[in-house]
Amino acid sequence: MQTTKPTLVNAEGLIVGRMCSKVAKRLLNGEEVIILNAEKAIFSGKKKAKVLEAHIFLEVGAPVRGPFHYRRPDRFLRKTVRGMVPYKQPKGKNAYKRLKVFMGVPIALKDQQMITFEEASSANLKGPHFTLGELAKEIGWRNRME
Repeated sequence: MQTTKPTLVNAEGLIVGRMCSKVAKRLLNGEEVIILNAEKAIFSGKKKAKVLEAHIFLEVGAPVRGPFHYRRPDRFLRKTVRGMVPYKQPKGKNAYKRLKVFMGVPIALKDQQMITFEEASSANLKGPHFTLGELAKEIGWRNRME
């Protein structure tokens, strides 16, 4: 295992799926990755359709026994990355343990160098798009910081 410092990824303005696939690849290569500004990651498409799809998905399962679906942006993003690594196998479990996701930027990491993925940038999106924070609020997340 590497003892180098972790890679900090700024999720602000990055498309969720593309960013998560890049992060998953780095995790499987043995890097430790910290994703910052999770609530500012971007989904492409119409918000109304995605929210309706999310509500249908969230209704699956028994309320007491699960499956449990996260509504917080940082947990949502972490589970998206989990879907891109073989988390039931040892190498996937170890990779998943090297991932940390935060909403905003913690004070301890404020002055450190963050990277972004140009391939995942939402700057070239021509259609409608919205942030992960907006989706989370629509499906029931209450931000206790506001």
